[in-house]
Amino acid sequence: MVLNDRLAGKYAAATVSTVSLWKHSDFLKLWTGQTVSRLGSVVTRTALPLVALLTLGAGPPELAFLVISSSAGTLLVGLVAGAWVDRLRRRPVLVWTDVIRAALLFWIPIAYAIGALRIEQLYAVAFIEACLASLFNAAYPAYVPSLIGTERVVEGNSKLATSSSIAEIGGPGLAGLLVQIASAPFAIFVDAFSFVISAVSLVMIRTHEPARPPREIATHIRQEIAEGLRIALRHAILFPLAVRSILGHVFGAFYGVLYSIYLLQELHLDPFLLGIVISAGGVGSLVGSLFASRAVNALGIGPTIIWMAIGASIVGILTPLAQGPVAIATLMVFLPQLIGDGLQTIEGVGEISLVQGLIPDRVLGRVNATLEVVSHGVGYPAGALVAAFIAELIGVRGAIAIGWAGMAASILFLVVSPLPRVRTAASWRAQESTPTPAA
Repeated sequence: MVLNDRLAGKYAAATVSTVSLWKHSDFLKLWTGQTVSRLGSVVTRTALPLVALLTLGAGPPELAFLVISSSAGTLLVGLVAGAWVDRLRRRPVLVWTDVIRAALLFWIPIAYAIGALRIEQLYAVAFIEACLASLFNAAYPAYVPSLIGTERVVEGNSKLATSSSIAEIGGPGLAGLLVQIASAPFAIFVDAFSFVISAVSLVMIRTHEPARPPREIATHIRQEIAEGLRIALRHAILFPLAVRSILGHVFGAFYGVLYSIYLLQELHLDPFLLGIVISAGGVGSLVGSLFASRAVNALGIGPTIIWMAIGASIVGILTPLAQGPVAIATLMVFLPQLIGDGLQTIEGVGEISLVQGLIPDRVLGRVNATLEVVSHGVGYPAGALVAAFIAELIGVRGAIAIGWAGMAASILFLVVSPLPRVRTAASWRAQESTPTPAA
C-alpha cells in the first residue's frame, strides 16, 4: 500500500525530535512531580489499611468496605470524568485534583492528632480520593501528548513508567518505616505533601496547552460518554486491548487478593522473603521501563505488546507451580516478579502509547476513562470476589493457577486482532485513511 503525498507529509519522521526528553525542562517537571506523587501514593496504599487495622481496630468487614468505597468512587465518576476532561484544558484539572487530594489526606493525621478520627472518615476519604483520581487518570494520559507531541509518547511513557517503578521499589519500605516510627496516620502526611509537590511542578510547566476546540454540536454529557464507549467497542485495535485489560484485571485480582496468603501459608515464606519477592517486581518494572522504547522501536508497537505479554505469561507459570524447599519455592516466585513485571511494564508502555497515538485528542479523555472504569472499577473488584470464592472451593494454589490461566488466555484476543500488523500508531492511522483501490 502506497501512501499519498498528503499522508506521507502528515506522518513524516523528520518532525520527530532526537533530543532526549531528559533535556526537556517541562517534561522533567512533570516527571519529578509524578515520581514524588506516586511514591507518596504507594505509602498511602500501604498505610491506609493499617490506619483502619491498627489505629481504629477494624476487622475484615471494615477493610473490605474500605476497598469497596474506593471502587465505588471509580465507578461513579470514571465515565463522567472522561467527558469532562475532553471539555477542559487538562493541566488545570491535574493541578486542582492534586490540591484537593492533598487537603483531603492532610485531614487524616490532623483528625488523629485531635482525637477525632473515625472509620467512617476513612471510607469518605477513600471514596472522594478515588473520584478525584478518576479525574486525574483521565486527564493525565490525555495531557502528555500535548506536552511532548504524539510522536514521542513511547519515549515519554517509558520514562514516566520509571516513576511507578521507583515508587514500587521504595514505597512499601518507606511506608513500613514511617508507620513504625511515626504511626500509620502520620505516614499518610507524606502522600498529602507529595500531592502538593506534584501540583507545584505542574504549575511550573511553561509549555502552553492549547484551548480545547469548540464542540461542533452542543451535546449532553451522556452522549459524550456514549461516544467514548462506542469508540472502545468498535475500534479494531482498541477493542482487543480493552478486552485484554478487563480480563487481565479480573484474573490479576486473584493474585492481588491471594498472593500474600499463597506465599506465606502455602509456600511457607517468612515476611522478609515476601518483601524481597514483591520488591523484585519493582526492580523488574524499572528495568522494563528503561528498555521499553528500544523494544518498541525494534519490534514495532503491536508485536512488542503481544510478545511481552506472552513472555510474562510463560515465566508466570512458575508461580502456581512453586513448591519444594523454601529456597526453591522462593526462586520460583521471585523470577516471575523480576522478569514478568519487567515484561508487563514494556507491554503497558506500548498499550498506553498506542492508545494516545490512535485516538483523536478530542475524545482521548473519554476513552482513557472508559478503559479505567471497566478495568479498575469493574474488572478488579469482580475478580477479587470470584477469587475469594474459588479459593474457598479448591484452595489458594488452585485459585492462583486459574488466575494465571485466565491472564494467559486473554492474550488470544490480541493475537487474533490486527495488532500484530501495527508497527506504529502513525502507520496504522495512515493505512486506515488510505482509500482501498477498486478491484
